[in-house]
Amino acid sequence: MRRAIARVALALALLVLTYALAIGSFAPADLALGTVIGVAGLLTFRRLLLEDAAPPPPGGLAPRIVAFVPFAATVLRDIVAGTWEVTLVVLGRRPLARPGVVAVPIEQRTPTGIAVSALASTLSPGEFLLDVDQRRGVMLFHVIDARDPEAVRARHREIYRRYQRRVFP
Repeated sequence: MRRAIARVALALALLVLTYALAIGSFAPADLALGTVIGVAGLLTFRRLLLEDAAPPPPGGLAPRIVAFVPFAATVLRDIVAGTWEVTLVVLGRRPLARPGVVAVPIEQRTPTGIAVSALASTLSPGEFLLDVDQRRGVMLFHVIDARDPEAVRARHREIYRRYQRRVFP
């Protein structure tokens, strides 16, 4: 029972943090609204977010919380890099060479891991999830620069294996 409560509390805290980062505000009213939205999201998607999630790794929840810091830093780095890339294209400093769709393998991601990968990628300008093709085992992302699809896949693979898997498998 305590593990379930801790899981719900962590999920809610991460949803509120994601909301606050997305709107760029930690004002009390914004955090309260984020909490309301987070609770509604947990109630609506509780089966996807909580029941299908992989059990916490050995050692409990603490290693996941610690691993969240480098994962969040990596997502923030991607947001800054994506913002810079899109800014250069919009200002005409860099040509819009070859936008396109790249298929990224799902690998060992759980349904929650797929949702987190999609959210983390979509927070960065220049990339967003179009579809998840379970039959083919891929996530389809539209990227602003698809000249090297293997580099896009390698970046997603690296982020998942090195950072995300420890927090959201």
